[in-house]
Amino acid sequence: MDSKKYLDDISEIKNMMSKSSRFMSLSGLSGILAGVYALIGAYLAHSVIHTIKTEQNGLSRFFMTFGALDSLLIIALSVMVLALITGTVLTYFKAKKSGEKMWDVSSKRLLLNFLLPLIVGGLFCLALIQYEYIKIVAPATLIFYGLACVNASKYTLGGVRYLGITIITIGLISTQFVGYGLYFWALGFGVCHIIYGSLMYFKHDRN
Repeated sequence: MDSKKYLDDISEIKNMMSKSSRFMSLSGLSGILAGVYALIGAYLAHSVIHTIKTEQNGLSRFFMTFGALDSLLIIALSVMVLALITGTVLTYFKAKKSGEKMWDVSSKRLLLNFLLPLIVGGLFCLALIQYEYIKIVAPATLIFYGLACVNASKYTLGGVRYLGITIITIGLISTQFVGYGLYFWALGFGVCHIIYGSLMYFKHDRN
């Protein structure tokens, strides 16, 4: 009995240490919504690309007034901003509900480790656009985003690591199908986020 109690105490201490070094209040619902935003963005991007060869109409006409590439950048930035705002708001309320601080050492480490690969990837994608390697941009965004998730996963929920590995894999595969980058983009940023967010929501958020 004493031995079992000792092992239970050790396990409890390890859990407490893990929680103190990890930011555990990421919202699964924000992941679902980020996936939905990505799918909507992919649909709009597909519509913009389609209007290059066909008659312009509706939202496509609005976006095409900026030029095809500028329109795609506007859509991508809009998706990213919406996802960030939604994630921040929902994570704030979850942290408040669980009594966890939104801005502490663990969340700072999480943000730093997430942003570093993301910023590097963003600059790399701008260089690809500058030299007109447009077809590689979608795979590159997937790969660098996946690396950002893996890099940040040690400071938050373990599921983020598997999300990152999955998106990296999708990005690597998409380098062999460059004409279908938008579909892989929708799969990685859209479908994978919805699946991940749903799993995290039912595992953590509802408790």
